[in-house]
Amino acid sequence: MSDGESERKATRFDQLTQELRRLSGAASATPGESFAFWVPGRIEVLGKHTDYGGGRSLLCAVERGICVVATPSDRRSSSTHPTNWVRVRDVNSGETAEFELASDVVSCPGHWSNYPITVARRIASNFGNANLGADIVFASDLPLAAGVSSSSALVVAIFLTLSAVNDLPSRVEYRDNIHTPEDLAGYLGCVENGLDFKTLRGHAGVGTFGGSEDQTAILCARANCLVQYSFCPVTFERSIALPAGRTFVIAASGVLAEKTGAALGHYNRVSRRLSAGLECWRRATGRADTSMGAAIASSADAHDRIREVLRAATDAEYSSESLLQRFEQFDVETNTLIPAAGDALANNDLAVFGDLVAQSQRGAESGLGNQIAETVALVQEAHKLGAFAASAFGGGFGGSVWALVASASVEEFRHTWAGAYHEAFPQHARHSAFFGTRAGPAAIRL
Repeated sequence: MSDGESERKATRFDQLTQELRRLSGAASATPGESFAFWVPGRIEVLGKHTDYGGGRSLLCAVERGICVVATPSDRRSSSTHPTNWVRVRDVNSGETAEFELASDVVSCPGHWSNYPITVARRIASNFGNANLGADIVFASDLPLAAGVSSSSALVVAIFLTLSAVNDLPSRVEYRDNIHTPEDLAGYLGCVENGLDFKTLRGHAGVGTFGGSEDQTAILCARANCLVQYSFCPVTFERSIALPAGRTFVIAASGVLAEKTGAALGHYNRVSRRLSAGLECWRRATGRADTSMGAAIASSADAHDRIREVLRAATDAEYSSESLLQRFEQFDVETNTLIPAAGDALANNDLAVFGDLVAQSQRGAESGLGNQIAETVALVQEAHKLGAFAASAFGGGFGGSVWALVASASVEEFRHTWAGAYHEAFPQHARHSAFFGTRAGPAAIRL
């Protein structure tokens, strides 16, 4: 991390340690009694709604994220709760969620505690003898519901904590299914979407039909680099160093991209549109491809055959034109733009890189239909201000935009970009956020 961010995180960990002592009633902490993790948010540089379809993404972590400290339940100096009791305190809000580490713990949709509860429920379901709870204190400096993976970062943070408390890696169920950080990312994606992971049976997720892109970026990022991954399964393809003297500036629009209520429906509709196209392909061909990426890779002429199937498709929910648009966006993003953009960045050709990113943005606007006036305007303004490249990212229907700029001009760019946005959309000035970030390190136990 940059020096400034390292210092800010060190100060925050000191504060969290004191808060943990207050929560668990311990007068002091001795070695071995506590755990600490850093879990970042992420930028989806490219890879708009591709991961759950077996596509690929170009990713990095940011220098903002979640600091978390914890102590196991059986180490509390006094407690009226059983040892499988979990208490999670969000220092920013002052709220504390309390629940059992149990397979039947009840969800809390629409509240941040639903993510820790979902993790606890899945752990109890998949690792039956994992029954030790914890006191957990965390603080996040990520903008909420902004597309930078604040919710997935919380899922990862809670899992890493409860995993450490219960020593999950020593268990046979873990060893049989999770061998690498990529495996863990795939598993945690399934924790969120509720699907099976290898022999670890699915359980109720958080309600999104998403993939494992966020978890992969959080767990597998490399400092000062972009990482390119394909999905279903999570597969590392390459790491690309960012050109020297280049830094990201993030604009969180202030329009919440929450995956609840109507926004959840919009997000899942984009996901289902690709799944519906895949199902049309399966019916027409009798094949059993598990993802659209697998269908495309099934033969040299699969692209053309899929297009023919979708042109003639009849689906109760989506028109053939809609299915075809979604397929084209997925195919171009996965198989053309991301490989070419990675090559351009590796060759320090920022002009070509910027052109390819612009094509991806147009695909999101036309093929996905998940952009709003605010994110479109932020991309356009970033280009006017001289960004090498800029794009909206995340699930869409709100959220954030990244811009790649010269490191020396980060503060000037950030200030001017924010000012232009607030003038155009004054109603979002209070809730928007603009900040610079390096491509940061992955999650780590401290």
